[in-house]
Amino acid sequence: MPEARRDITKLPDLSQAAGRVAPVRSRMPVYVDLLPPCNNACPAGENIQEWLRLLKLGDPQAAWLQLTRDNPFPAIHGRVCYHPCESACNRADLDSAISIHGVERYLGDMALEQGWRFPAPPPASGRKVLVVGAGPSGLSAAYHLARLGHEVEIRDTSPEPGGMMRYGIPEYRLPRDVIDGEVARLLAMGVRIVTDHTVKDLLAEQKEGGFDAVFVAIGAHLSRKVDLPARDAEKVVDAVSFLRTVASGERPVMGRRVAVYGGGNTAMDAARVARRLGAQETMIVYRRTAEQMPAHAEEAAEAEREGVKMNWLRTITEVDDDLTVEVMELDENGTPRGTGRYEKLAADTVILALGQETDSDFLRSIPGMRFDGDVVQVDPTSLMTDVPGIFAGGDAVPSERTVTIGVGHGKRAARNIDAWLNSTTDNKPPKHPVVGLDDLHLWYFGDFTRRTQPELDPDARVSAFDEIVGGLDAEQAAFEAQRCLSCGNCIECDGCLGACPEDAVIKLGRGHRYRYNYDKCTGCGTCYEQCPVHAIDMVPEGRPDRPLTGPGRGRATADDSRQGGLF
Repeated sequence: MPEARRDITKLPDLSQAAGRVAPVRSRMPVYVDLLPPCNNACPAGENIQEWLRLLKLGDPQAAWLQLTRDNPFPAIHGRVCYHPCESACNRADLDSAISIHGVERYLGDMALEQGWRFPAPPPASGRKVLVVGAGPSGLSAAYHLARLGHEVEIRDTSPEPGGMMRYGIPEYRLPRDVIDGEVARLLAMGVRIVTDHTVKDLLAEQKEGGFDAVFVAIGAHLSRKVDLPARDAEKVVDAVSFLRTVASGERPVMGRRVAVYGGGNTAMDAARVARRLGAQETMIVYRRTAEQMPAHAEEAAEAEREGVKMNWLRTITEVDDDLTVEVMELDENGTPRGTGRYEKLAADTVILALGQETDSDFLRSIPGMRFDGDVVQVDPTSLMTDVPGIFAGGDAVPSERTVTIGVGHGKRAARNIDAWLNSTTDNKPPKHPVVGLDDLHLWYFGDFTRRTQPELDPDARVSAFDEIVGGLDAEQAAFEAQRCLSCGNCIECDGCLGACPEDAVIKLGRGHRYRYNYDKCTGCGTCYEQCPVHAIDMVPEGRPDRPLTGPGRGRATADDSRQGGLF
């Protein structure tokens, strides 16, 4: 007689039984949010992975709002930032880096076209902050302070706000209507900008205006002096003044042949502007090699594409009808030294681009203020000077001088000014581990070619100041967002859900990711082994000190207090 079939619906649930027979679990999976390398590399502290994710979901306005939580100027940064995020992008070692700056520009331009505005600031705190300088650092600080409810007034010596973004970066790289549009949003928040105002006595203005704190964000608008023998002084101009003059709408006559003395980004800009003013022969004269120049390689490459000639290992010794230059060579330490051999170069105008300094003299009478040359010494974490309540950032402190670093300093200063005003400290959690390419499972991702931005032909560029690089269209921007590997952050692919042999993974719904039923989980690690983006870690059983964030607690972003090259 056959054995009776057992009713399996009556069997006990052994997974819930205290005496279940199975290996004792020694490890357990946890969902984590690790730090993508792009976020880690951003001097402005943007949560790049998150705003790419939001665009990937088809919500560009939400992506823009996320982006501008950290950086109020995406249309500007999408044009002029040297995008260290892309240099760090893991995808660069798979096929090519995500065009992060291209997508950022797309969002910034869309916001200007659609008239998007920042969220209204919170109720007024009753505190007033004075910002000296309307460049990227000062404008950024004002924005973040306004978001915290503080009343902010910016005072700047120039006729219009923007600092070196307006008066140093040529219009073919950064159209002025883009600056105006992004600054207008700050004015709509209630930030007050006073132009044509030179601060001479900071402490007096602070007292008279009733300001509770000050942020000094003056730019490096002075050209470094150099003793260069010149019979015809009118033939020699400094690069900063030259670029400022052109940015103000003037078109100085340069002659047919222009020599630019220096190897930085300002030198490249000056040479390219001279070409657009009609110079038929424009050259760079630099005392070191191409590998040693401080200019970004892409800036030098663009200058050469536009016909600028490079004279490496040359130094100008005299300016007469022609230039006298000495040929240099590198010693065993890579330092240039003269050879005693001289050459003649023809030039109608010589532009000096040998470095820039800040006009910080108005601060030197303040007791307790310390300096290192032209820059102010500050606490590297808080950005406060030795004078309580006076903070400084951007070009005014020891750091690399770029727009993005200035914006990052403004954000950090605002946070620390707020903490100082409230007698608290800006306690930020430690950074999460950065995810490398080897941490990902690349079988999940295919090869996809990076979308490129359109550019004007080099021959057409030099005839006008039209913007030379165009933006991505909606389809291209969405494609680039889709290429993001989402390093260390869950993409809700359901891989863990499908891989778990014990049904221990519970799906929480779109946007909420998953959680574990640890009563069912055996710690086998199958979910961890298959996760394409390393959003799961295995930790020792019962580990009390899980340092990583769990599901639904937001994506990891860089602690921007460690960015910006300060000291």
